[in-house]
Amino acid sequence: MTAITTETGTDSLILDAIRAHTTSENPSSFLALNSGNSVFTVPGVDGVVVYRRTGRWAVQFGGPFAAEGDYDTLLDAFRTYVRDEGLSLVGVQLQRADAERYAARGCVVNQIGASWAVSLADFTLRGTKFMQLRNKISRALRNGLQIQEVDAAEVADHIAVIDKAWLGSKGGAQQLEFLVGQIGGPAQAQRRLFSGTIDGEPVAYISYSPVYGSRAGWMHDLSRRIPEGSPGLMEAINAHAIEIFRAEGVEWLHFGFTPFTGLDAGHELEGHSPAFQWLMHALWAEGAALYPAQTQLSYKQKWAPDLLIPEYVAFDGPQASLPGFAHIFRACKAF
Repeated sequence: MTAITTETGTDSLILDAIRAHTTSENPSSFLALNSGNSVFTVPGVDGVVVYRRTGRWAVQFGGPFAAEGDYDTLLDAFRTYVRDEGLSLVGVQLQRADAERYAARGCVVNQIGASWAVSLADFTLRGTKFMQLRNKISRALRNGLQIQEVDAAEVADHIAVIDKAWLGSKGGAQQLEFLVGQIGGPAQAQRRLFSGTIDGEPVAYISYSPVYGSRAGWMHDLSRRIPEGSPGLMEAINAHAIEIFRAEGVEWLHFGFTPFTGLDAGHELEGHSPAFQWLMHALWAEGAALYPAQTQLSYKQKWAPDLLIPEYVAFDGPQASLPGFAHIFRACKAF
């Protein structure tokens, strides 16, 4: 059994695994390539487990990205490895297929949120339901917004300007990691970046990550804008990208995971924690200080998503753990 970090040259190993092993249909699987992740493998077993160690916790991203016949072997070996290291295990952004296998092993599994997706085949911004969205896009374009697909290395200075302004508007918040995409590094060649300028000055960007599986396409991932910029910047850039994706025959645009959203008792598995279920609903209603879930969902719903995909958290123990939940956000550098 082996645990290694992505900095040791495992990018191709992870990329091969998330491309090949898509049974769980995890739309955020490309985040497994984020720098700073650790990767667990077993000799002779086809697959990887991606995680981060924070304190005495191993925070796993998704389920194992593994061949069907090797999934259980890899999961069980990883659980043993975590225990032998004196750690506790919490898994986040598990998909339903993953969640059921963790629950079958006695883990406490609860819905933690949802991701959202739009089918692009017949997508159009025409119609009454998109009137406000069209108005915001038109306003940004009238204000001189120019949109281009760009090479990240060539606009690194622009990205830095936008990031500095955006993080500054958040009271000097840290750049989030782990469950949020990155720009740059070896994996950048697989992403796509659309940038917006007004009068030649950078004002916004959206990075898109590839999605594999039966709902293959792109995920609207990391996005930033100048806080005092024109209304409609993000909407205009995303609409521009959608038209390019549609022309290329892309079938799905995913909007990624938002915690505390899409909660439904019908999504819960047998053996879930009612107390943790209550906490997720409470954080949806009152947890903006921890994560702006309502704001994030409002943006995603502007695009009338066709699909809600429930996502899960699993605690490898007899009950849900508040320290384990907190360490998910610690792994993200949220605090």
